[in-house]
Amino acid sequence: MNNYKSIDDIADLDLAVNEALTFKQTQTSLTHLAKDKVLCMLFFNSSLRTRLSTQAAAFKLGMQVMVLNVDSDSWKLEFEDGTVMNMDKAEHIKEAVQVVSQYADIIGVRAFPELISRQSDEAEPVIKAFVKYATVPVFSLESATEHPLQALTDVMTIKEFVPKKKPKVVLSWAPHPRKLPHAVANSFVKAMKRVDCEFVITHPEGYHLNPEVTKGVTINTDQKQAMQGADVVYTKNWSCYEPYGGIVTPKADWMITSEKIGTAKFMHCLPVRRNVVVADEVLDSSNSLVIEQANNRTHAALWVINKLLNGKD
Repeated sequence: MNNYKSIDDIADLDLAVNEALTFKQTQTSLTHLAKDKVLCMLFFNSSLRTRLSTQAAAFKLGMQVMVLNVDSDSWKLEFEDGTVMNMDKAEHIKEAVQVVSQYADIIGVRAFPELISRQSDEAEPVIKAFVKYATVPVFSLESATEHPLQALTDVMTIKEFVPKKKPKVVLSWAPHPRKLPHAVANSFVKAMKRVDCEFVITHPEGYHLNPEVTKGVTINTDQKQAMQGADVVYTKNWSCYEPYGGIVTPKADWMITSEKIGTAKFMHCLPVRRNVVVADEVLDSSNSLVIEQANNRTHAALWVINKLLNGKD
């Protein structure tokens, strides 16, 4: 694995999950694994868990960390080739990435979609530019269409806290006042297609995900029916795929409640809007795994960084 921009970059997902959980459980110091190495993280968008958990992972590996909030802390970057740079963008991505590669041993990048042009977002211009021009490994801290660190975290969390051999896992759309990306949902779908589970997606009419991503997955637009017998309910909002980035009629009745979820474990990547996406009674219950998920973000990042620096395909 030379770079990590998709959960599909992990050849053996079961092995990766087991190794990441072993890292979590080890009582010995891991600082020798990347001592004196440097991680540079560049954020085109805001972050809490991704930024802090990845920093924590790097520290556990003995690394030094640099963080740059692009645009607010640096020159604005141009990504187009052949552009006459006489406007507000002062530096081209070609030079910027090559320069950063000289300062760091590994680079993490976070960039959200614009949710305006599907073609543009699915081209993944930011993460692909970093992979193209970097001379060190690059990993995604979330891109326009995927969040592979979160997906690895989610599989780890299910394996750790849901002992059933073949659990029923339901990915449920939930209401939200803003239009949100598809990245978390896309990566979760890709991950669930690779593990031994009964997987169902439920969403209102008009909120389907990329058909290429969900191909072969059971989709049920009846939320209550879809959740029957669920062992895990993973909840996330996303905007329309067609019209791209749109929001159709609000569906407030899709909020997750204890009546709907029953005894299933509740998962969400956070941040989550209480009593919009999920009721307090669910989020504060003993069946909620959101804090455990957040904790596993560190160990997923630790596995990825170590794999990119020291692993073999």
